[in-house]
Amino acid sequence: MTLEPHSHQARINDLPATATELTPLAFAGFAHFTAMQVRGRRIKGLDLHLARLRTASMEFFGRALPDAQLRRLIKTAIDNGPEDQSLTVTVFSPGGEFTADSMDVEPDVLVRTGAPSNGPTGPLRLAAVEHERPLPTIKHVGESGKTYYLHQAIRQSFDDAAFVDRQGRLSEATIWNLVFWDGETVIWPKAALLTGTMMGIVQRQLDHFGIPQRHEEISLERLESLSGAAVMNSWTPGIAVTAIGSTTIAESDSFMSLLYRAYDAEPAQHP
Repeated sequence: MTLEPHSHQARINDLPATATELTPLAFAGFAHFTAMQVRGRRIKGLDLHLARLRTASMEFFGRALPDAQLRRLIKTAIDNGPEDQSLTVTVFSPGGEFTADSMDVEPDVLVRTGAPSNGPTGPLRLAAVEHERPLPTIKHVGESGKTYYLHQAIRQSFDDAAFVDRQGRLSEATIWNLVFWDGETVIWPKAALLTGTMMGIVQRQLDHFGIPQRHEEISLERLESLSGAAVMNSWTPGIAVTAIGSTTIAESDSFMSLLYRAYDAEPAQHP
């Protein structure tokens, strides 16, 4: 059955999820996920999403579902929904959490969809917050700190928050990767962080363009010498950042155009 346009879906292991199945997940913190935007029933960077799920499942559960199985679940959700939508794949243990029953088991998969999103327009001003996410290389659920620091930033008249680790290095923002520009080179923060799928898309396309890139430890003091900054996630390849903490940063149109050009060059595919 084809769903009406813009209807939302929630399916576990390719079957419609029941309230009984979803209730424990509302309180679960031991799960990982990936989020993507579907346009014209196609996805950019699908290989990066599958690699993220595979790696995180091995780390959390000691085993991973075949890529072909995950592709099939994603395809079902896309084919039964509108052409444009948001789609999230969450992988969790049927054994629950706070128990050894969640170890070394084949995980279950929740696929849910919703309205498409392109994120805020920006530019954004970010508060600088001392914070390090637990298991930073995994996109996992239950991170109340992200929303907490977003709220704290808004109370301080910022739009969102960027994280500074114990070594004084900028790592990432609440739900974003950070990226910087010195006028010639794209600079990625060197710290413990989640490698975003959008980040992976942009990096490989910049390589194809021959645009120089490097990873560098970025302190708040280093910001004063940079020519541009942005955040990115599955919504968008770039939203300009014009301040982090008390430091203002120039808004670079050429930098933003470069990020969007890299994203536009990435082919989209149907699962």
